[in-house]
Amino acid sequence: MVLSDFHMHTIYCDGKDTPEDMVLEAISRGMKKIGFSGHSYTSFDPHVCMTPEKSDKYKAEINRLKSKYKSEIEILCGIEQDYYSDFPAEGYDFIIGSLHYVTCDGEYIAVDHTFQHFEEAVKKFGGDVYSLTENYFATVADVVNKTGADIIGHFDLISKFNDGNKFFDENHPRYIQATEMALNKLLATGKPFEINTGAMSRGYKTVPYPSKRILEYIAAHNGKVILSSDSHRKETLMYNFKECEELANSLGLKIVTL
Repeated sequence: MVLSDFHMHTIYCDGKDTPEDMVLEAISRGMKKIGFSGHSYTSFDPHVCMTPEKSDKYKAEINRLKSKYKSEIEILCGIEQDYYSDFPAEGYDFIIGSLHYVTCDGEYIAVDHTFQHFEEAVKKFGGDVYSLTENYFATVADVVNKTGADIIGHFDLISKFNDGNKFFDENHPRYIQATEMALNKLLATGKPFEINTGAMSRGYKTVPYPSKRILEYIAAHNGKVILSSDSHRKETLMYNFKECEELANSLGLKIVTL
């Protein structure tokens, strides 16, 4: 069983627990290696991210915990670097490259805040939800190049509120073409894609990111994956990892670690 998790948020951004609480929970579960990944600074949406000043405090705290618990668990200090972050990802052990926004007429529009935000995003794109998804994936395709990512974060985050095809058909030709265009560019980087269970643990989805169809495409093109809980509280560390590991193995996907 995978006993590592590299996508964890704490009180330094929009998480509920302290880093030390998360470490102690990981140790109690017999985990071997963890990585914190605070949200990078985005000046246009400062509510869920770390300010530059808080980022320095975050690094210092994770480094303190690295030393304090080095005989019990290996700890990495990472960052979840948003594509549109305006603060460089420097001095971290690893980078998760993610996209949480699309842009329209110079406005940043979050795709993962609430159902209502997503509905407003569709309206901004003239009611054409596939135009919205095409914009999203065209940007995701460049996320490794832009952020210097070691891990590709929740590739199809645009589907967060789409369980049961609520907003769009994930087998629609335009959606498939947009995802595969982005996948081809990202597969060429050799970076692993998260199998991310964060939306599952918070009750938004019944399946992880990316979808099974997308995972099958990654497998068919010899891509790699890494399991991630995207935890915002200690109770959801390694959430549903056993099932995700079984899914990855059934598809012939190579699971890697940092």
